Amino acid sequence: RNLARNLLALDALACVTDSTPANATAFAAEFNAPPASFDDLCHDSSLDGVVISTPAHSHANIAVPLLAAGKHVYIEKPLALTMDDATRIAAAANDHNRQVMVGHLIRYHASFIELQKQLAAGVIGDLRHIQATRLAMGRIRNTESVLFDLCPHDLSLVLALTGTSPTHVSCAGASHVTPGIVDVLSTVLGFDGGISAHLNTGWINPIKQHCLTVIGSTGSLVFDDTKPWDEKLTLFTDDIRQDGDYFTITRQPPKPLTLTQGEPLKDEMRAFIHSCKSGTPALTDMKDALTVQAVLEDMQRQLVDMTDVKS
Repeated sequence: RNLARNLLALDALACVTDSTPANATAFAAEFNAPPASFDDLCHDSSLDGVVISTPAHSHANIAVPLLAAGKHVYIEKPLALTMDDATRIAAAANDHNRQVMVGHLIRYHASFIELQKQLAAGVIGDLRHIQATRLAMGRIRNTESVLFDLCPHDLSLVLALTGTSPTHVSCAGASHVTPGIVDVLSTVLGFDGGISAHLNTGWINPIKQHCLTVIGSTGSLVFDDTKPWDEKLTLFTDDIRQDGDYFTITRQPPKPLTLTQGEPLKDEMRAFIHSCKSGTPALTDMKDALTVQAVLEDMQRQLVDMTDVKS
């Protein structure tokens, strides 16, 4: 619904489709766009791109024929649940010279963009550690775990900040609601140069927490997406110095950073429209998506489900 709303606002919504025709008809009425079948999407030469917002296991089977039909595609995260499906999509995009953009929404958020600028400018010194917390109550799935539902968001941010893939992955979680479907997860990543990252994700937390803390050698940046716009991004300049056998910590008042308020999803859709028109890769393109997918696969291999551990 939010994707359709923003595409309509950008005068880019040509039609809507759904596997349930009644849903397509309802959306068509709500967003003043005609309903269409999947075959219509593939054969309509006037369509430049298609936005795919469906269950993750269906992404490859939808994206591949659309790419073969000459459409650019936007795919909501995760790109896929397996590397095999991800590479099928990548191969189709390459074979037909089409762009694939993956919906890592926060990469288009003004707070994260400003955070990247501050880090690149050396405002907090050398990058040391990243703490990503994404917790809430609800939207529990039984077809994919929090690893594939929530981790792609923060993993994309971490990889963008470090500029490289991790050299070490440790992953532990628990399946409290559906056996075998992890609903709480803790992931530790290690990178060259001693940089570390910790991802804390879960579906069953009573309080919503969406927070990214980036710690450097001379300060920290905190992006809290639950805060009002004038408090979303805050700079902390805390100085830690060794004094003999002890450490002295000098703290300064936190400084909220000024941001231009916007709607990240609209900015993301603008990026997709530009990619369709220009034929150039988006920020979260296929190359970026395959890097995220590879780390997700590594996390899945390393995952220890604590509810399955035998005493």
